[in-house]
Amino acid sequence: VRGPRFRRLKIGAGHRLDVKASGVFVLGIGHGNKLLTDLYNCHLTKVYTVGGLFGKATDDFSDTGKLVEKTTFDHITREKLERILAVIQGTNHKALLMHSNIDMKTQEAYELAVKGLIRPMGKSPPIITAIRCLQFALPEFQLEIHCLHETQQYLRKIVHEVGLELKSSAVCTQVRRIRDGVFTLDDALLRTQWNLQSIQNAIWDCQLKVKTELEKTLGHQDESRLHETDAAMAHAADS
Repeated sequence: VRGPRFRRLKIGAGHRLDVKASGVFVLGIGHGNKLLTDLYNCHLTKVYTVGGLFGKATDDFSDTGKLVEKTTFDHITREKLERILAVIQGTNHKALLMHSNIDMKTQEAYELAVKGLIRPMGKSPPIITAIRCLQFALPEFQLEIHCLHETQQYLRKIVHEVGLELKSSAVCTQVRRIRDGVFTLDDALLRTQWNLQSIQNAIWDCQLKVKTELEKTLGHQDESRLHETDAAMAHAADS
């Protein structure tokens, strides 16, 4: 939309999706951009479904890339795949603890673990907090990956590395984000719903969960900060 009324309406992008990925993509409108920054500082987990295909490798780890090699895959079983996934999760769990800078023997660590708040609160390499197999029907498989600080290309490389570990090869057929922090597919608007009323409703529907997450994770917010959050969400909705 163009015209005088909308010239000062700022729209900001949250965690981006590359051209080969799909799913939940969060935008901030007006003062909602400030909330995007606050949510970013919470370092919340994102969840993806990732499709894979055993038997070939490409130069960019996707099924549309240039074919590098073909391999056999008949020896692969779901049990073997799940063993590899367990190793990946264990290795990443150690990295999570290391980058969280928490002494796991303390009461603080126990309380954070109970609340699900053990996460790096600063920059870190990509970290997978959970990974499991959703579907397995050779040569195809589908994974669910919970992660922090990732890129979609990093997830495609994980599929490639799973193939190598299973003495085969694999390419990624799909990357779909199904959750970004507090936002899920249920909150997402389809292209046909990109209109003022639907966007306004979506902002209001998400207001409470955004406020609750900021209060829980950042912890140091005072009442004035929470009122500021309310005002920002209201302003975004009014815009």
